[in-house]
Amino acid sequence: MEIADHRVATIHYTLTDDAGQVVDRSAPDAPLSYLHGAGNIVPGLEQALTGRKAGDAFSADIPPETGYGPRHDGLVQTLPISAFQSAGTVQPGMRFEARTEHGPLLFTVTQVEEEKVTVDGNHPLAGQTLHFAVEVADVRESTAQEQQQGHAGDGT
Repeated sequence: MEIADHRVATIHYTLTDDAGQVVDRSAPDAPLSYLHGAGNIVPGLEQALTGRKAGDAFSADIPPETGYGPRHDGLVQTLPISAFQSAGTVQPGMRFEARTEHGPLLFTVTQVEEEKVTVDGNHPLAGQTLHFAVEVADVRESTAQEQQQGHAGDGT
C-alpha cells in the first residue's frame, strides 16, 4: 500500500542540519505515525513520502519554504524584564507562549540583560534546510475517528 492522503504512515527518521548534526530522530522502538495529508508534518517531507511503501528508505533535503519557513526578523523582540516578573529567573533557552491576534505563538528567550530580554518567535529550525533520512515502516488505511480528529491514533 502506498502513502496517500487519509492513510496513516509510520516512519523511522533522522533529521540533521547542514553540518550533519542530528537535530531530531524517532526512537528505535517508537517510530512516528501520522495521518498523511492532514498537515501533521512539514509539507516538504509529506511530499517526499507520497507514493512510498513500507520498506522504502530514502533521503530528502527539505528547503525552508516547505520546512519550517524562512526566518522573520520581525519575530525577534526586546522586551523589558518586568514583562517576565511572574516567570522567576529568566534564562536563555526558556520558552514562553504569548497570545497574539493570530493565536498563540511560542517564543524562545535568546538573551537576558539587566533590564531587557530578547525573545525569538521563529521556529528554531526556521530558515534551515532539513536533511531527513527516512525508512517507511508501515502504511495503513486510517480509521473514521483518525480522519475526524485529523491525526493518527492507536489504529482502533
